[in-house]
Amino acid sequence: MAAVRVLCDTGPLVGFFNRRDQYHLWAREQFALLADPLITCEAVISEAVFLLESAGVSPDRIFDAVERRQLSVDFIASDHWPDLRRLIRKYADFPMSFADASLVRMSELVPNCQVFTTDRHFRHYRRNGREIIPLLAPF
Repeated sequence: MAAVRVLCDTGPLVGFFNRRDQYHLWAREQFALLADPLITCEAVISEAVFLLESAGVSPDRIFDAVERRQLSVDFIASDHWPDLRRLIRKYADFPMSFADASLVRMSELVPNCQVFTTDRHFRHYRRNGREIIPLLAPF
């Protein structure tokens, strides 16, 4: 059986790199257990950099993780515009962020995966129409 691939959302990254974040200890424990590389997307990196900088934390360690290939950023959103639009429209009541839509789409492309998140919206999101997305989450 193939190893479960881990798709990393913004919350665990911010939690790991920001000691003042409410999920810091949980994120550190999880990262210690996970094998590299974690898979993510540019939208997640963008959100994490913004949130870390807003909290006065340097985002350099995120860039280091990408350069060391601990984080793999190889999802090309422009290849999936119709699917991303479909997801954002479907979940307009939440509303769904572009990063969340990207992760849901990535979970459709990587069937044996878990989404590593602190975002409770992922309990409601579905991949491929009705499939529950396996989560690695603190809730």
